[in-house]
Amino acid sequence: MFSALLEDSAEDLYEHAPCGYLSTTLDGRIAKINQTLLNWLGYENSDLVGRRDFSDLLTVGGRLYHETHFGPLLRLQGEISGIALELRTADGGRLPVLVTSVLRTGSDGQPLLIRTTVFDARDRRTYESELLRARQESDRERERLKHLNAALQKTLLPPTLVDVPGLDVAAHYHVASTDEVGGDFYDLFPLVSGTWGFFLGDVCGKGAAAAAVTSLARYTLRAAAVYDPDPAAVLANLNTVLNHEYNGQDPRFCTVIFGLLTPDGDKGGFQVTLAGGGHPPAVLMRSDGRADYLPTPGGQLIGVLPDADIATTTVRLDPGDTLFLYTDGLTEAHSVGADGRYGDEALLRLAQELAPTTARDAVAAIRDLLDTFGTGVDDDTAVLAFNVPRHSGEERM
Repeated sequence: MFSALLEDSAEDLYEHAPCGYLSTTLDGRIAKINQTLLNWLGYENSDLVGRRDFSDLLTVGGRLYHETHFGPLLRLQGEISGIALELRTADGGRLPVLVTSVLRTGSDGQPLLIRTTVFDARDRRTYESELLRARQESDRERERLKHLNAALQKTLLPPTLVDVPGLDVAAHYHVASTDEVGGDFYDLFPLVSGTWGFFLGDVCGKGAAAAAVTSLARYTLRAAAVYDPDPAAVLANLNTVLNHEYNGQDPRFCTVIFGLLTPDGDKGGFQVTLAGGGHPPAVLMRSDGRADYLPTPGGQLIGVLPDADIATTTVRLDPGDTLFLYTDGLTEAHSVGADGRYGDEALLRLAQELAPTTARDAVAAIRDLLDTFGTGVDDDTAVLAFNVPRHSGEERM
């Protein structure tokens, strides 16, 4: 039986091929068409051969494309392939097809007729439609996820920073990717005796797990500061909580700077007490134009060890001085045109160029800097700045 099938006549192979065949004259009149294509369209041979043009089988849009693009390209190139069109069936339906046409020439090189192969594209059209629907649903789901991440991110940051008399404050949160919630956080809040507490930190990782740690860290820091505002005690409390909650198969930790702001009497400045847990040091920009890092001793990651080594440092902010805190998304960003990261040295040079400056100007400069990095910012970045305004009438140095 198999051998018999191989001996089918060429005419039978033409008539019952798994694709449609038709031949037309140069003006498009159908001269020959196989049974496969006739069956797809629902016509008899006598309905089309010598009576209809190939363009008559096309939809209005297909006929326009055939006249303006398909036909001219075929005459110019001699062949055109894989063109998606729709044919009109005898009952008024539409048949999506892929069409390939070849201009047949004689021995003298003159064109004689056009041979066309037609492939049924219904299954392909269905597949493409399903693929499009899946992509659209994926896009909608991604958009919903972005909104969810943005809403969740807002709950991890203060909606507005409190007003501290005698102090200008500015902050900014730069989102590296809307696909995942970042782990950076900051806050500023009043405490007893006219002092204010503040912190800025970065949780290891991204996503929902990091957001849970961020929320726990943020509220633990505020609660611990109310109980005992000493910065070292506050970070020790957070270390105990994180180490207890996340010491199993999925350990979690963070880096944090916690500080206290205390007005310094009639002098117009502030006393700042800081404690750091594995966090990049703050930058101190003085009113006289000096700028340098403010090291915080100890500095072990919070949540890794049961007893973290935490110590404090104290500095005074005089009128015109600015204290700038940041997360490592800033210094680890890829600088445009550079092979490596932006780095600590580059940040210090920028601070030295800015000093003396205000909290708003310092944060604005960092926002502009992050914008220049574009996709080079791999991680979210949070910045927080404090500035003691100069006395009225005092000239800026």
